[in-house]
Amino acid sequence: MSRIAYVNGRYLGRRDAMVHVEDRGYQFADGVYEVCEVRGGRIVDERRHMVRLQRSLAELRIPMPMSLVALGLVLRETIHRNLVRGGIVYLQITRGVARRDHGFPPAGTRPSVVVMARNVDPAGNERVASEGISVITVPDTRWQRVDIKSTSLLPNVLAKQAARERGAREAWLVDRDGFVTEGSSSNAWIVTDQGRVLTRPADSGILRGITRTVLIDAIQAQGMALEERTFTVAEAYGAREAFITGASQTVMPVVRIDEHKIADGKPGPLAMALRRDFHNFAEST
Repeated sequence: MSRIAYVNGRYLGRRDAMVHVEDRGYQFADGVYEVCEVRGGRIVDERRHMVRLQRSLAELRIPMPMSLVALGLVLRETIHRNLVRGGIVYLQITRGVARRDHGFPPAGTRPSVVVMARNVDPAGNERVASEGISVITVPDTRWQRVDIKSTSLLPNVLAKQAARERGAREAWLVDRDGFVTEGSSSNAWIVTDQGRVLTRPADSGILRGITRTVLIDAIQAQGMALEERTFTVAEAYGAREAFITGASQTVMPVVRIDEHKIADGKPGPLAMALRRDFHNFAEST
């Protein structure tokens, strides 16, 4: 079946799904996006994603293009038309189409909206999780407002490519003080020798991941020791466990960081338990 995308009010086949050459998302990365997990044909944690979307738009002074109810209908229709049962739905909103000028376009310029959905192989994800993944560390060269889920992702792209060229699946970004911030497309976690789960505080140095937020709820509900604080690369090398979180993979164990094997080099029991139980705490609509 040909994949269908929603583009500015129309559902179009992928060949015809295009944005204008002067769309500010194309020329300036002047826009935001969200990626939601789809499970059993339903959107996971839609409410939380929409709260973050509204915050990102407000920070960039881009108006909401439609009501949340209407946007929810578009997301579901795109999922339905693509027959997605387990996968992701991608939403992008830009400042719209206008003559190229670094300043904002005239008042009343309509934001552009694109929605896509696709299936993800769940068996493949489980195979990867059962073996664990490798990550590398690279300097964090991003702008200082990574708490906004903007489409300005070139440093992330370069970090991800560096990981692939070194045989890894993810890159952890490291700030000037030697602390891990997050992954190129995920949040970073470790478990200390004392069994404490660590992840960096959700300040302006990282994106407040929705999966991250749900996992914090799950950890606290189960009485595990959780600490939101910075941790160094050296601490990560010596961790009992490590893992990443994100919408397309929920909880993914990390078994190697750079050239350092984590513990026995196998997925840790805590990470695997959190992966197994994650959807007991997520919202599905």
